[in-house]
Amino acid sequence: MSRPLVISDCDEVILHMVAHFKEWLEETQGVNFDLVGGNFGEALSWQETGKVLEASEVWRMLGGFFDTEMERQLPIAGAVDALNELNEHADVVILTNLVDFRRDKRAEQLAAHGLHAKVFTNQGPKGPALQKIIEEYAPSRAMFIDDLAQHHRSVKETAPDVVRLHFCGEPMIADGIDCAHEAGHADARIDVWSDALPWLKAQLEK
Repeated sequence: MSRPLVISDCDEVILHMVAHFKEWLEETQGVNFDLVGGNFGEALSWQETGKVLEASEVWRMLGGFFDTEMERQLPIAGAVDALNELNEHADVVILTNLVDFRRDKRAEQLAAHGLHAKVFTNQGPKGPALQKIIEEYAPSRAMFIDDLAQHHRSVKETAPDVVRLHFCGEPMIADGIDCAHEAGHADARIDVWSDALPWLKAQLEK
């Protein structure tokens, strides 16, 4: 009999990202990061001129961060222990929006923090990628955890039977992002692992 399956995002669910990205930009790249209004596309500006970075420059900065600074990323409180506890009752895999050549580095990064899980990389909406994972594992039940509302919408459209938890463990952005639960695309919104773990375990027991 197949096991349940937990499919979790990484950045802002397991590891802090935005806070470390901000530190790196402001300390070494001559760029200020101010996410007022939750608009990531307008959050980066040159310290010298105040000019907002073009989209291509933002992507270049993100690529530079993931190429050289992933060791900065620290775990969100309780994340690793919670997922390892879930792994006693379910398969746990990671679905992260990184380019494919960074998959092994992400797996090594998580393993260094004590989480040994298979990593799947993706670009764009996560629903189709999640559907392929479900077809591979054929789980008895599946749950999805992510910090971005658009991915919950995509998963609901593609695999509506998957239980969806909107989780954002980064206080810097948690209050400013769209809420998938309020939009009807997630089954719950919980932002701390001490509350999320009991909820997820309850879903496994259903």
